[in-house]
This record gives sequence, structure tokens and C-alpha cells, in this order.
Amino acid sequence: MTLRQIPCGKTVKVCKLNGEGPVKRRIMDMGITKGVEVFVRKVAPLGDPVEVTVRGYELSLRKADAEMIEVE
Repeated sequence: MTLRQIPCGKTVKVCKLNGEGPVKRRIMDMGITKGVEVFVRKVAPLGDPVEVTVRGYELSLRKADAEMIEVE
């Protein structure tokens, strides 16, 4: 299951990051790493962007980036 598929109000744990090179590095630099908990705050009406809370701060992710984050 990916972060994009999670409904609002749920907290999930990151289990794997897909993607390569600079894209994966950028996601990791935002604080999204394996084992961290992510709370889905809002999803825009068309699904892009997804607003999440990670490590105590709010972050907006594009739909394509959210699909690269596998959660449980």
C-alpha cells in the first residue's frame, strides 16, 4: 500500500521508499525515512497534493511522490 492510498486522519508507518537517485534523496531529506510515522492530514479534491505531518512538521507531497512511499 502506498501513502497516496491512505485516507485522511490515518497514521501509518513507512516501510519502504521506491524511486531512484535525486527523487529518493529529496524524499529522505524531507524526513520521510523507513520506520517513521506519517499522519495524513488532508488530501486535495483531485488527490494532488497530499498534506501530511512528519516528525512534528507539516509537509505537502505531490501525488507522484506519495506513490513512491510504501506504508503499513
